[in-house]
Amino acid sequence: MRGVGRLTGKVAIVTGAGSRGPGLGNGKAAAILFAREGARVLCVDQAKERAEETASLIRGEGGEAEPFAADVTRAADCRAMVEAAASRWGGLDVLHNNVGIESRHTLLETTEEEWDRVMTVDLKSVLLATQAAVPVMARRGGGSVICVSSVAALRGYGRTAYAAAKAGVIGFVQSVAVQLGPQGIRVNAIAPGTVWTPMVEDLGPEARERRRRATPLGTEGTGWDVGWGAVYLASDESRWVTGQVLVIDAGLTVTTSEGRSAGLPSEGPTPPRSPRPTASQA
Repeated sequence: MRGVGRLTGKVAIVTGAGSRGPGLGNGKAAAILFAREGARVLCVDQAKERAEETASLIRGEGGEAEPFAADVTRAADCRAMVEAAASRWGGLDVLHNNVGIESRHTLLETTEEEWDRVMTVDLKSVLLATQAAVPVMARRGGGSVICVSSVAALRGYGRTAYAAAKAGVIGFVQSVAVQLGPQGIRVNAIAPGTVWTPMVEDLGPEARERRRRATPLGTEGTGWDVGWGAVYLASDESRWVTGQVLVIDAGLTVTTSEGRSAGLPSEGPTPPRSPRPTASQA
């Protein structure tokens, strides 16, 4: 399946391009869609076999992609992946920072070790990958950096370390967008809602149904929905967009705590009832 060429001629890196289990993660979907729209894609994952699976799918559709194994919490690995893309295709136009892990613990349950692990994977990786990519993008005359955050960064949420790290991603995006604008490099975030991906498969069918019914649209989000948002931010259609957060959540973040009666996810603690409306969990 080919697109309409929205990314023709662009070179893209997608981190976390493999799925950690059966199904379609956000990074895998973005890599496939980038290629369908004409980009040459370096599919990066810590597990080489996951990166190879995504690259093989792209090549099977007639697209151009290469797998690359990297731990993006290490600066040397980030520099190596950028060099691989630039050596293979002559430069770099798009960096999609998609790597992330989840933590489902509340404040008092969160250990120091878990906090450090989540911050390293979800936030430090964004810093290191972007630092590696920017000089190459600047030589190209500009580019687009896309960082995956979460609606957990925007609304009250029980998963303390995860929410804090994803809020940090937004702060990073806003700061760096100002710094890199003069070089023609745009930096934006995507905040997915309760998308069903392999990362949350273990929640089970009941939680899956609650998540679906929690949104005003009442439909389930997939990696494709997030991937299409990434295509827009990677393309020249968003040439005047930087420092922004694109929320893709079927309207979840515009609901209130009363949405709980419609099945708002309850993996986190339920706040005490109040006579006045309060922000819902996301």
